[in-house]
Amino acid sequence: MSILVTGAQGQVGYELLIRRGDLPVVGLGRTELDLTDAIAIDNAFAVYTPRIVINAAAYTAVDKAESDIAAAYAVNRDAPGYLAAACARTGAALLHLSTDYVFNGNAIGPIPVDAPAAPLGVYGDSKWQGECLIREGLNEHLIMRVAWVFGAHGNNFVKTMLRLGRERDELRVVADQRGGPTPAAAIAECLLELAQRYLAGGTLPWGTYHYCGQPETSWHGFAEAIFIRAVAKGLLPCLPRVHAITSADYPTPARRPTNSMLDCTGLTVLGIAPPDWRAGLDAVLEALSA
Repeated sequence: MSILVTGAQGQVGYELLIRRGDLPVVGLGRTELDLTDAIAIDNAFAVYTPRIVINAAAYTAVDKAESDIAAAYAVNRDAPGYLAAACARTGAALLHLSTDYVFNGNAIGPIPVDAPAAPLGVYGDSKWQGECLIREGLNEHLIMRVAWVFGAHGNNFVKTMLRLGRERDELRVVADQRGGPTPAAAIAECLLELAQRYLAGGTLPWGTYHYCGQPETSWHGFAEAIFIRAVAKGLLPCLPRVHAITSADYPTPARRPTNSMLDCTGLTVLGIAPPDWRAGLDAVLEALSA
């Protein structure tokens, strides 16, 4: 076996498995592999002998993480450390997904890769500490920070908006948080391309990269785009009114970054372009309508 995907039941993990083609991919979800158990990880490496691991697993319940602290750190910090250690022992490489939440969102313009980390809550801090453990424990790693992930599988903003659009004539959506919605399918295709290159050449330009959808928008703008396209595809009977509100109007247990737009210029080193989220949204709505 060559490619081990962890977090196979999540949004990106699901897309990795359905898009693997002829690649030698094995996917393990949380029911098959407890990533918070270092011994379980070692046993999985012994069984599957991966050459490269794609870690798509994460504790992503941002608000719940504020009270479920131990679980968030176990999955987002400890598990990447265990995976990095297992990779180092066996000579495997690691592709790992991280998040825009490692930043506080105060930057003006797209956030560069080397901007100082300043997470606002447990989720962001746990993901940042997971990144640090990978860097400390394994040279052959590639960390890819993504933002505002959505897809046809799993829970995400697109599916929430579709549900609310069927239930309500009017909605209030935050307009002062900006970012780049990122299709899970595009993330998966990017990771599989990198894994394939590694299997063919034995190396990659290791390091940390940003990968998020273009162009920049707000949650309010994203919601409007979802509804317009959903009505056109027959997923909604009529267009809901979407009122713009501020973050202060919609308080949550965890603070969100105001600016989640990631600077993706470093992707040129990989020969990869950031995705257009509008095309990704059309593809997701087509899948849901089917």
